Amino acid sequence: MPSDVVRVIYRKYDGRAHRDYPARCLATDDLGVWLGVPAGTESIYHGQPSVEQIPFVLLVPHHAWWTCMFNPPPRTSEVYCDIATPARWEGDDTVHLFDLDLDVVRRRGTGLVELRDEDEFAEHREQFGYPDDLVAEAETASRWLLGVLGDGSEPFATAYRKWLALVV
Repeated sequence: MPSDVVRVIYRKYDGRAHRDYPARCLATDDLGVWLGVPAGTESIYHGQPSVEQIPFVLLVPHHAWWTCMFNPPPRTSEVYCDIATPARWEGDDTVHLFDLDLDVVRRRGTGLVELRDEDEFAEHREQFGYPDDLVAEAETASRWLLGVLGDGSEPFATAYRKWLALVV
């Protein structure tokens, strides 16, 4: 099981820094590792120093091509899934992921589920030379998330709320 504090490191496929922040391990279950990030957490975003203004919970699945952030108001995205390579754990206190550009988002209030950044994915596919199997996994994960974020499937419906309550 991961330690109490876990460093979350996202890179782009070419190796450049994308996001990097510490998170508190809330739980590990059959879905994956639940990590809490309170407001005020110092982070790196798009390679630049940043401070998280709104808390969130991150679910890092055991073996999936996505991660999922669950957000409280006032953030307009209630659920924000990054299509990413499966998590690679370094010891029990660091998790590495490659962000693959595509995002699946459920909007607060309307419940609208949308696929975002297809143009960035296409551009980076060519620029970084995404292998065909990586493209297939990313597209499959995107299609699956487009369905489950809108159909009441857990943990995307309400199950995440108990973890989010620990960081808001």
